[in-house]
Amino acid sequence: MALLFAFCSIIIAQEDIADTKRAIVPDERPIVEPPITASDREHWSFVPVKRPSLPEVSGKSAQQPIDQFILQQLAAKNLTFTAEAERGTLLRRLSFDILGLPPTLEERAEFLADAAPDAYERLVDRLLASPAHGEHVGQAWLDLARFAETDGFEHDHVRPNAWKYRDWVIGALNRDLPYDRFLQLQLAGDELLPNDEQARIATGFCLAGPDMPDVNDQAERRHNLLNEMTGMVGSVVLGLQVGCAQCHDHKYDPLSQADFFRLRACFEPAVELKKDKSTEWLKEVGKVDPARLWIRGDHRRPGTELQPNMPRIAAANDKSFVALLSSAPQELPETKKTSFRRTAAARWFTQRENPLTARVMVNRLWQQHFGRGLSATPSDFGTLGDSPSHPELLDYLADEFVTRGWSMKDLRRQIVTSAVYRQQSLRGAEEETTWQLRLQADPTNSLLSRYPRRRLQGEAIRDSLLSAAGLLDRAAGGPGVLPPLPPELTTTLLWHQWPTSKREGDFYRRSVYIFARRNLRYPLFDAFDRPDANASCPSRIRSTTAPQALLMLNSAQVLQFAQHAAGRVDPQSPAELILFTLGRPATAAEAQTLEDFVAKQTTANAEAKRKEPLALPLPRDSQVNDARAAALVQAALALLNSSEMIYLD
Repeated sequence: MALLFAFCSIIIAQEDIADTKRAIVPDERPIVEPPITASDREHWSFVPVKRPSLPEVSGKSAQQPIDQFILQQLAAKNLTFTAEAERGTLLRRLSFDILGLPPTLEERAEFLADAAPDAYERLVDRLLASPAHGEHVGQAWLDLARFAETDGFEHDHVRPNAWKYRDWVIGALNRDLPYDRFLQLQLAGDELLPNDEQARIATGFCLAGPDMPDVNDQAERRHNLLNEMTGMVGSVVLGLQVGCAQCHDHKYDPLSQADFFRLRACFEPAVELKKDKSTEWLKEVGKVDPARLWIRGDHRRPGTELQPNMPRIAAANDKSFVALLSSAPQELPETKKTSFRRTAAARWFTQRENPLTARVMVNRLWQQHFGRGLSATPSDFGTLGDSPSHPELLDYLADEFVTRGWSMKDLRRQIVTSAVYRQQSLRGAEEETTWQLRLQADPTNSLLSRYPRRRLQGEAIRDSLLSAAGLLDRAAGGPGVLPPLPPELTTTLLWHQWPTSKREGDFYRRSVYIFARRNLRYPLFDAFDRPDANASCPSRIRSTTAPQALLMLNSAQVLQFAQHAAGRVDPQSPAELILFTLGRPATAAEAQTLEDFVAKQTTANAEAKRKEPLALPLPRDSQVNDARAAALVQAALALLNSSEMIYLD
């Protein structure tokens, strides 16, 4: 029986080898593609952007043209905006949205004391000018770019230079590099600026995803890497699920398999692989092999040759890719010759006439400030994607975005100075009956009849905990840092997977600088829905799970933050804890509640029989007994777990 099994195995292996040899012969049958119909081109995202006229909303308060489009739909439901949020709430909202950090006590005092009519607008400008801005908003782009500092898969080897791409993104966003140039450099920086090291680093966008350098079949590795890259570029830049067409014509959108491989052909000459070595930047070596369609997406089944081009559905009414390619510069020295395919693609993507690129990015920036885009499917503007709730507003902002030079900071400024952004999120002084009518008429808040209250992301939660503890280290840039991990996690790892940083200050760096390992997310980020970077993430989920509460209440790390927060206050004034943790003075009722809690816990601590020592404030005030000192830590821990701490009103 064993002999028969071995014989059958040999026959099967020989058949596989024969199949592989047969697959080397290309299938040269002509490509047959479904036609692009007039109905296809009538889909909202493929129609050219046309600037709409501003709607009439007489008698309504509008800070920006944005408000006029929102109020138009609210009026149809007999709704209007809620009252403007109070200044402390607006300051915190702005600070987290633009910087990812809570405002300092000094910033709060300065803003509340500023009675000038333009105080809010000047606050917006100050925050947008802060270096912390790029550190925060850069994370959303890194999610899209599937950024990590390791390869992923079984061995998850470190990419020693990957952090340079992260720093490039942060720097570009802080400089307000126009979005068209921001994209062009990430797709073709080495072609556009061949002697610029930073431009080369920018191309890390294309290769930031998972890779398997040690795989035996390097042809398969290259095929998979190119397919993944092409799908990512299509979804991030065009908002189309192009990757669904790598094996067959898209089942719903007007995207053929040939469309996919024509787009892929733009990148093929720039991917040079070496076995057992990570590939971090794009680089052309001068040799351009013919591009092909691959039958059923199988790297062993080459089809007919095709020329690089853009998806047909997005190519109407604009300068053709072929024309852009023929006009690409050709003055590079022979040693640095390239195909310039990526330069042509980058310029095609960022033409004013392109109906998708500006719409997609405007929608992403809107999502960052309201928790949801005008279209709720930011990387799928296709047939199955979500139609925009305010299509005219989306087109107005897309046109403004391009007209104003693709400035991302300018677009953010328009959004956050609008009345719709400055609304209250909770009922406030509005009568209960009126508020209930608002909830009934706009139950999902898709019309934005109130500001959408939402939970902070894991990075902002950690950074706000560090701020409350007075530990936040603002050092910027450089390789990812590795804070200590809990023993129950480190015992499951290989010795080299998380070597704790030697400098203690690195433990308290901003979250964007924590080492991004693809197969091991930092525990707090893992609990609060950070993506694993194995695929482009356009919108993080917001789960509510028991591990989130257990980590925030029971982890040694959060307890340490509570100890440091308690060490900042006068032991006789527990109300100061609210000042440091929530960034505002306590009300009289809160101060009394906190004092009562500390008194009760002091008694409980004194009477309890413990096997382990109490957690005490850091630094420790020796004049305060341990029972009361520990009660202050317990109060701080409770506040760090409060809804106000981790939610944005």
